[in-house]
Amino acid sequence: MSDNQKKVLEMLADKKISVDEAYRLLSALKTEPGAPEGTERPEAPAKPKPKYLRVTVAPGPHHMHDEDAELINVRVPMSLIRSGMKLSSLLPGEAGEKVTEALGEKGINLDMHNMKPEDIDELIAALADLEVNVVNDKEIVKVHVE
Repeated sequence: MSDNQKKVLEMLADKKISVDEAYRLLSALKTEPGAPEGTERPEAPAKPKPKYLRVTVAPGPHHMHDEDAELINVRVPMSLIRSGMKLSSLLPGEAGEKVTEALGEKGINLDMHNMKPEDIDELIAALADLEVNVVNDKEIVKVHVE
């Protein structure tokens, strides 16, 4: 513990500063560039939660630029994905089984009826690292979160 940290705690003990003030001072001391070795380093800033899932398709580098070239730009709010996942719990039993079976045929092991709110949050957090880029002569496809 540094001398500055001890002084802050002594001022708190002597009731010269409030708990909030002591917390702010100690936090500032942790982030000081000249803080002595052994003091805690500030934690890495948390990644912001993704707000959108974006899918874009554009003509590739060697595509013949004609007027029929399709440009696709889809931005899906994560709140819509969350709502959709929650609404899936309202599916009738038989429909849910068909969805689970269809997903299983595609190699996706996901039972919509067993989804919990924390599972949805975990899925969305995992999407934060998602980035898919496919480039060929005809098109460029990108899927990512922002």
